[in-house]
Order: sequence, then C-alpha cells, then structure tokens
Amino acid sequence: MTTPLPSSAPDIADSLTLPCGAVLPNRLAKAAMTEGLADPQGRATAELERLYGVWADGGAGLLITGNVQIDRDHLERPGNVIIAGAQDEAALAGLRAMARAGTRAGGHIWMQISHAGRQTQVSVNPHPKAPSAIAVGLPGKQFGLPVALTEAEILDLVERFGVAAEVAKDTGFTGVQIHAAHGYLLSQFLSPRSNTRTDQWGGSLENRARMLMATIARVRAGVGPAFPISVKLNSADFQKGGFAFEDSVIVAGWLQAAGVDLLEISGGSYEQPAMMDTAGIEAPDVPPQKASTAAREAYFVDFAKTMRASLTMPLMVTGGFRTRQAMNAALAQGGADIIGLGRPLCVDTAGPAKLLAGADALDRWENTLRLLPPWLSFLGGLKMLRAVEGFAIIFWYYAQIDALARTGKANIGLSPFSALLKVQKAGKVWLKARDRS
Repeated sequence: MTTPLPSSAPDIADSLTLPCGAVLPNRLAKAAMTEGLADPQGRATAELERLYGVWADGGAGLLITGNVQIDRDHLERPGNVIIAGAQDEAALAGLRAMARAGTRAGGHIWMQISHAGRQTQVSVNPHPKAPSAIAVGLPGKQFGLPVALTEAEILDLVERFGVAAEVAKDTGFTGVQIHAAHGYLLSQFLSPRSNTRTDQWGGSLENRARMLMATIARVRAGVGPAFPISVKLNSADFQKGGFAFEDSVIVAGWLQAAGVDLLEISGGSYEQPAMMDTAGIEAPDVPPQKASTAAREAYFVDFAKTMRASLTMPLMVTGGFRTRQAMNAALAQGGADIIGLGRPLCVDTAGPAKLLAGADALDRWENTLRLLPPWLSFLGGLKMLRAVEGFAIIFWYYAQIDALARTGKANIGLSPFSALLKVQKAGKVWLKARDRS
C-alpha cells in the first residue's frame, strides 16, 4: 500500500532556487553521463550539439554534461571534451553551440569538470598522475601504475579546474559541477586507500580534502557569486579502507560552508561501481542502512537523508529512480531536492516531460541486458566475466548516447556484446586520430 504524501510536499514539477540565486525550473536533472563525442583535439562537435538539444527538449530542468577533462593526458575515455588552458576559436565555437542547444528549452546546462587520475586507461596514458603510486585494482591491465603528483602539479591542476570553469561560463554554460566522486582524481585524494601521502595533501581528512576545497575556492573566485557550483561526492567508496560515509558527511559540511550550491550524492569507483548498480571484483563494504533501503528504487537516498540532518544546501540523488511516486517521496522525505536521471534518458529522451505530464514510470532497460546467453549464465560467477559483463552493459548505454547524437534515436536492438566491441573500436579510432593530429 502506497503511503500518501502530504499536500504541502514538493513535487518534481516545482522550481528550485539555489543559494546563489539561480532558479532551476523543475526538480528533474539529466545526470552526467560520458559521451565520447569530442573530435581528436577534444573539441565539442555537432554531435554533442544535437545530443544536448534532444535532451533539452526532453523536459529536464537541468542537464549536466559528461566529464570535461582538464588534462588531455588524463581522460576518462577517448572522446572526452578537453579544456586544458586557453581555447582556440574552433573549440570555443563548439562549446557555445553545445551550451545554446542545452538551454534552448529554458533549462540549465552545467559543465561537469574532471580529471581521471589513476583511472586513465593505459591506451591514453600508461603512467598517469595520481595522489600516490597505487594502481586501480582491476584485472586485464586496463590501467597502468600511476606516478605520484608533486605539490607544484597539484597546484597547477587546481588552477586548471578554475580556468575550465571560467571557459564554461564564458561560452554560455549556466553552471559547473566539480567531479569528486567515482574514483576520479579528487575522489582519489579523499580516499585513504588511494591516497597514502604524508604531506599536507594526505593523511588526515582535512588534508585529503585539501585539493577539493582549494578547487572550490579557485572556481568560485573565477566565476563569481551568482554562478552555480555543484560538487559530485561519494557517500562512500564501498571498499574497506576507502572514503567512509562518516568522512563524507564532514566533507559535505565543509562544502556547504564554502558556498556550494548543489551537492550530488553518489558512490563507488571503477573497482566498486555502485553508481552503475554493477558488482565489483571484491565484496562491497556497505555502511549500515535502514531496512527500507532494499525496497527503494534509489540506493543513495538514505545516505542523503542522513546528511540532510546537518545540511541546508540542496541535494541531488541519482541512481535507480524510475517511478514518479518514488521521486516525489524522496523530495517529500528530505532524501533529495533534485532527482537525477541517467540510464532512462539514454533511450527515452522525453522521459522527464512524460513524468511531469503525469506518467507513472520510466522503463528499466538494464533488467533485460545480459552479456552471456542463458545457457552460459553459470559462468557469471567468475570474477573476470562478472566485471566484463558489467562494463558491457555500461557500454550498451554509451552506444545509445552515440546513436542519439548521430541520428536522434536510440538503437535498442544492439546487444551488450556488440556495444562493447563498438565502443572499444571507436576509442581506438579516436586515439589513432589524436596521435595523427
């Protein structure tokens, strides 16, 4: 039996005024999802313009882009947009077109700014920079042994985050999101498992959070007080010895004091991809939760509700939401102020408009996706195959984004295995073109 919500409860159709004064027209956001559609120089393309136009027309009040990288040698994947210092006119024109398309229906488009750190694929950089020389713990030699950053390099990266945010504002993006989750560089600094430094950038939580806080300060100085700044933060890494929920609550308080306008709460990394609802190589280290969590759509809601007790800044939660009832319940119960939607919008780009018009639910495509045929399902217990299947399903969504960008329509008939091959081939082609340019 569904518990009725109070009549005064917020609704997904309600607007939200952020601390900086910016107004989001509704409570639905297209969450950040990697696109892989930049040209070999890392410039935004006509495909990205088409993609964000389609998503803007879909009704979400906020669109957050996929990873825009601040260093061309540290990509989340081949095809990332790159803002590494001053941009030429062609790069600026591509970003302006992308921003215009993303705001053409009256909503916001925020640029997610990131650095992959040790989660840079070996095909991009065999020895990436990271807080410490600790490799990603995944089989297959996809990631090389990183080199520990020097203090001068850390300070340079803080400056690069600031420059990228300034470029975003100057080219028409209406906000930025600093990516400090999912095992990327800022998340690596936060985790004692990947950050074993003994200087002022490691050790205590204050030291491990120093780069993130310095980045927020530099970005705010560059964009001014009225421009929205969001941070994506792990509620936990879900790994023993990693960034813990108790630490996340403390860091969230520091971010609020620093003037962050929206905190997106997520979790996991490549080693433990909780953000993709996918099993990792090792058993997850899960913080205690209420028994009700298992019955909910969105795994991170209870973490957000716990954080709400000590926070006043708006919170965004992404991952698992499919029904309008669950979305409105999360808003009413303090589990979120913004509902992030990812996978559903890779297929049904008009999903937000349908929900706002009264639709009950969005489709859950992942329930039908499998790498192995049923007669080989017994192999799913193997760690290597479990990891490969997880990435194949993720790549199926990558392929849907690619199809939307090139044709305006998803390609749901594509199998996860074919998507895996397609995305891997596209990455190799992009890298060869980059090396020739």
